[in-house]
Amino acid sequence: MVLNRKFYRRSPQQRPQHEVSFSDVRKRFDFRSIRIGRWVTEAEKQRAAGLFYDALVDLMTILQGPELLVSLRGTLAFQYGTGGRPGISAHYELGSRTFALAKNAGPGAIAHEWFHALDHYLAGKAFSDTPANMFASEAWLREATPIPHPINDRLFACFRAIMLDESGENPSAMFRASKAADKANGCIYYADPAEMCARAFEAFVQDASISNNFLVAGTKASEEAKAGLYPDGAHRARINRAFSEYFSLLGYALGSKAQP
Repeated sequence: MVLNRKFYRRSPQQRPQHEVSFSDVRKRFDFRSIRIGRWVTEAEKQRAAGLFYDALVDLMTILQGPELLVSLRGTLAFQYGTGGRPGISAHYELGSRTFALAKNAGPGAIAHEWFHALDHYLAGKAFSDTPANMFASEAWLREATPIPHPINDRLFACFRAIMLDESGENPSAMFRASKAADKANGCIYYADPAEMCARAFEAFVQDASISNNFLVAGTKASEEAKAGLYPDGAHRARINRAFSEYFSLLGYALGSKAQP
């Protein structure tokens, strides 16, 4: 079973106690709700809770933000071992704003799916005319009406860095590779703006000084990476700078508002 594997983690953030539960996860990050599947054993639940807790702590540290960023101000729900999809280790449900991990979730899926949740949450914060089921990345590509704000400007800079080349006039190499992969597969998936941005975010997280392969994996040596479906080289560095500037400003704003 996947959860019996040992996952690599290098982080300055260590738990005050050895074991944590999903109740601890909900209490710390203020998830809207947490639901555990009926077929999850106590041992599996305990192991998964610890891995998930550590991954979220590391994500929060990388993003330089408070706990409320992780749960998107308490609007995000979490499910483990329930309502899964065959062959999919993790997914984000738009309608219920729920992040879900399969019972034996594969490593590295959390960063990708969490960014989908953030991308969805930000659509209504960054644009004034988006439908409920649209991601901010898609809204930007479709030239929806932006809400003027310095933080939104930084977000748009991230999308620009991911989807366009350095001139800002042409599609990026990552977009071209994604479009070629979709053409070969006969579907639109890799070139979808939400998927491109989630993969770029994975790369940003994996390049951080903190390492946690339950949080993120596969952006450098996987077959997808070799096919150009993740950013690399100067493009990757440009995206990482844009994300760093965005989350630094966002984290500062959220941290200031969280103070009593």
